[in-house]
Amino acid sequence: MKIQTTQIKFPELSLQTRDAHKLRGYFSELFKEHSPLLNNHLQDGKFRYKYPFVQYKIIDQTPMLVGLEEGAKLLTELFLKIKELKIDGTVYPVNQKNIENKITTIDVDEDLYTYQFKTLWMSLNQENYTKYIHSENEQQNQQLKSILIANILSFYKAFEFYTDKKIMANLKVQEHTTQFKNKTMIAFKGDFTTNALLPEHIGLGKSVSRGFGTIKPIS
Repeated sequence: MKIQTTQIKFPELSLQTRDAHKLRGYFSELFKEHSPLLNNHLQDGKFRYKYPFVQYKIIDQTPMLVGLEEGAKLLTELFLKIKELKIDGTVYPVNQKNIENKITTIDVDEDLYTYQFKTLWMSLNQENYTKYIHSENEQQNQQLKSILIANILSFYKAFEFYTDKKIMANLKVQEHTTQFKNKTMIAFKGDFTTNALLPEHIGLGKSVSRGFGTIKPIS
């Protein structure tokens, strides 16, 4: 299946990874009259309980917006309107910005692909966190593998892509802690190999609109 993706980068600006949610707040307010997709809400203001088609990220200190399908079209329409960023009261003039539009394939096939988590992968919720911390290492790895496959299937479902082929995955990740909404959470960095073909810089897991779980293919 083919999907449209758009990436907007601001290469002259340098921000911290934790600023991604501030990017989200800034752009969703700046362009709120254009589309509720910018903060993953519906027209009536209710939260949209689906995979977010517009995501905000800081990758290697570079601010980035990622749009998928109608989100990709929306970012393309807004590109020329972006003149500055305002983060924590500081105004950053945008003198340089790059946009890249692609038609990307998503699929499950016979080849294997390796991806790196460029930002922390938040895979655990309250229920599976309890199971995770009371499990042995091998059980933890199997649990994370199952969660990753579920994350991939959830991503595919957002585009109504369904397959009878079995998704395989192998994980090499390390535990980290992060502050999220004033709570300390366990999250993971590392890489994984799978037979699922996924677009560059999409997010997997929880809070992907805020930049978590961003992946990049590696050779």
